[in-house]
Amino acid sequence: MAPLLDVDGLTKRFGALVANDGVSLSVADGEVRGIIGPNGSGKSTFFNTLTGFYRSDGGTVTFDGTDISGWKPYRIAQQGLARTFQIVSPFEDLTVRENLLAVHTPGLRVTKEKGKRADEVLEFLEIDHIADNEASEMSGGQQKLLELARVLMLDPKCILLDEPTAGVNPALQDRILDRLEEMNERGTTFVIVEHDMSLIQRFADSVTVFDQGQVIAEGDFDEVTRETRVREAYLGTDADAETTEDLLT
Repeated sequence: MAPLLDVDGLTKRFGALVANDGVSLSVADGEVRGIIGPNGSGKSTFFNTLTGFYRSDGGTVTFDGTDISGWKPYRIAQQGLARTFQIVSPFEDLTVRENLLAVHTPGLRVTKEKGKRADEVLEFLEIDHIADNEASEMSGGQQKLLELARVLMLDPKCILLDEPTAGVNPALQDRILDRLEEMNERGTTFVIVEHDMSLIQRFADSVTVFDQGQVIAEGDFDEVTRETRVREAYLGTDADAETTEDLLT
């Protein structure tokens, strides 16, 4: 069976710097793929290039059987491959519900069906009680939920999550992860960049490790965290296994 997302040789350069150097990975329909790696390893660049925010310098991206290489971000999102951002940027002067209704969907600007969808998403993420509050009044964690809510308005097949729980208190982290797991059980595919290894260990079916713009390891969490190259990427060539295990778990 063909993968839902198939990235082959994706390359992105910034002058002499090769941020993504022929990255290839495949994600199956319904899978949760974790992407980890030290700071500066090319993870965020990969997301930005994959979703059309950066123009690639080589390679192809195939999603749900369609070559989407070089597409604009809005077309990629409409195709069913959506993403969140590490730094959220809601429309602060709009209410929480208006932020959802502002998401572009085909047809008229606001229909009864779109309003119903917004209400369903707000209830699912448990932020319906602040639907009429301005987004500027939300906490940082609530804004992370709003970011996810706007993505869900597109009803995507696959969601790319860029550190979805960074800066969020533990209780809200658990709520976000519970909702993500429920969505995955319903069939949504996820690719998640995250520094919180406990989240990756709990949520990801498989893990891809980046270092210096390349994929250096792939497998389940226990497999990749035992690999020498992964330990070296995080702590250097003199890292011992016990110290690195503490970092990665």
